[in-house]
Amino acid sequence: MTFEDILNNLKKKIYHPIYFLMGEESYFIDQISDYINQHVLTDAEKGFNQHILYGKDTDIDTIITYARRFPMMSSHQVIIVREAQNIKKIEELESYVKNPLNSTILVLNYKYKTIDKRKTFSKLIGQKGVLFESKKIYDNQLPDWIKRYLATRNYTIVPQASMLLAEYLGTDLSKVSNELDKLIISLPENSQITPDHIEKNIGISKDYNIFELQNALGERNVLKSNQIINYFSANQNANPFPRTISSLYQFFMKILTYHFLEDKSQNAVASSLGVHPFFVKSYIAAAKQYPIRKVVEIISTLRDFDMKSKGLGNVSSSAGDLQKEMIYKILH
Repeated sequence: MTFEDILNNLKKKIYHPIYFLMGEESYFIDQISDYINQHVLTDAEKGFNQHILYGKDTDIDTIITYARRFPMMSSHQVIIVREAQNIKKIEELESYVKNPLNSTILVLNYKYKTIDKRKTFSKLIGQKGVLFESKKIYDNQLPDWIKRYLATRNYTIVPQASMLLAEYLGTDLSKVSNELDKLIISLPENSQITPDHIEKNIGISKDYNIFELQNALGERNVLKSNQIINYFSANQNANPFPRTISSLYQFFMKILTYHFLEDKSQNAVASSLGVHPFFVKSYIAAAKQYPIRKVVEIISTLRDFDMKSKGLGNVSSSAGDLQKEMIYKILH
């Protein structure tokens, strides 16, 4: 079952006796667990029928003892085990999994780790309840995730704004969702979010950011490229050099990939590069400015400056000076 399937079933009051929520991305685990915590039982029912346990302070026998109790004046009881990854020999829960109580909803938050899906224990959970793996999303998936998250709250976002947020917030979905929630609060209902909104409410400059730098470099606009890199140099905390190098490396790798594509239609390019179709024209324009040999040279330059940013082959140059030198070598 997907994250959306599980939440939709919960909203329809379709419950399972066991929810084993595991994986690297804590956001989805927290969302499912919190929904069960907040919505399955009424406040009056929670007093006798809802229990929160912690993996480091409990054991399998205690969990089974709680799980085998019957609810009082309620159709269900809820047991949430947080930090279940700290429980030793979690597979010993198998005796309960074989024959769980339908009146118990047992939720195990098994964060940052997974259990072997090939083993009997995992298969039993899948048969008797829900075995959900919460996977980290990739960088190129984040803009679409932001778009979907906002759509569930009746907001839209322009592609430039979603890319900007994705680049500067990273793939920590808890952090991203918190920033989006704060942004929503400051805007009228059903708004379309633009870079102007992001600059005003989150503090990411709409004119001096990595995407404007990429566009300026792609156009070989020397003046604008230098204006942006000078801003980066003066604002290192908001624009760390390693992130700039990483973003430019990905940008020029995409240009190199474009050069070797046989099908250069917009949809084919967007699919091959893993970008929104809106941005395809900027890669086409950049490819015209940078032939294959120059792109290969730039990628090598970026690797050199990555090493220098880590202190290898660099004795005294500041990050700001290195950034300016790097941009000069890219453009000339």
